[in-house]
Amino acid sequence: MYSYYTYFFIMDVKLEKWHRCKVDIEVLKELSKKSDIKGLQHVSVFFGLLLVTGTLAYITWGTWWSAFWFLVYGNIYGFSNPLWHETGHKTAFQSKSLNEFFYYVSSYLSNFEPLRWRYTHFVHHGNTYSTENPFDHEIEYGNNLKETPKNLLMNLIPFMELIYFKKSIAYEIIQHALGVKTKVMQDCIPENAQSKVIFNSRIFVAIWIAIILWSLITLSWLPVLFFLLPKFYGRTLHKLVSFTQHAGLARNIKDHRYTTREMYLNPILSFLYWKMEYHVTHHMFPTVPSYNLDKLHHHIKDQLPRTNDGLIDAYKEILPAIMKQTEDTSYFFKKEVPEPQNA
Repeated sequence: MYSYYTYFFIMDVKLEKWHRCKVDIEVLKELSKKSDIKGLQHVSVFFGLLLVTGTLAYITWGTWWSAFWFLVYGNIYGFSNPLWHETGHKTAFQSKSLNEFFYYVSSYLSNFEPLRWRYTHFVHHGNTYSTENPFDHEIEYGNNLKETPKNLLMNLIPFMELIYFKKSIAYEIIQHALGVKTKVMQDCIPENAQSKVIFNSRIFVAIWIAIILWSLITLSWLPVLFFLLPKFYGRTLHKLVSFTQHAGLARNIKDHRYTTREMYLNPILSFLYWKMEYHVTHHMFPTVPSYNLDKLHHHIKDQLPRTNDGLIDAYKEILPAIMKQTEDTSYFFKKEVPEPQNA
């Protein structure tokens, strides 16, 4: 079987084809250092928040306060996605075993079968927002620009993914568990790795069935509310933030300054999001840990387009652009980019 990194190049996912901003090599080396302490601090606070809000939801069960605390719990739970992302890049921790352990934990929390997403994320980085081969299957809101506004609403409204279940990642896992070779499997996953994807998907489905049985046996909604449904009812805040990454921007251009959006967030959202708001910086330098992205951004910001000042500023670009794209799929919001410099 190919290693992930060998496959990275077989699939023509070559980052050297992309523009990179100039940065001092010693600065880059320093900012690329990983830390178990910083990673453990982050996950401790994250899971601590889940524990506290989950406990409050439990002890208020039977009152309207429980609905409120479950909503808070679910929206924090939704930020398991950035934890999956950071551990997938093996930059959350210096320790390989810690990265791998939390990668599998966060993959379950995110409803992501881990092997499928490891391969497709390699493709995403080398062919960001691409309609070419290999095709980028990771765009948050789908690749059909005419349906982007509808997909945005579906992503923001709790439980909408259950209503349109066939468009969900959970449905893809069920398909893989049944041995169906989906388009994403055929496009991105080598044939000799597909059986493991199917095996992992069957483990996920077995866990879901066990949680449903637990709820049925105990005649309680609590097991499914805590361990199965959070990604369906607690999606709004994370989706609102992550939608900004590429929405309304150019496609099929080997320069992340055109295809990807950089913005500033408040400290709470930035923490939950693992500083992925510095998304152009991350795409240019994917081996730099998230806790150093703001520092690296400072070194290259004069080579980047204007950084959006928060979510409202970002959506002032996004909403008009995605509405125009429903009529003209060739349209995109053009970032004013400084003159290219040799990396």
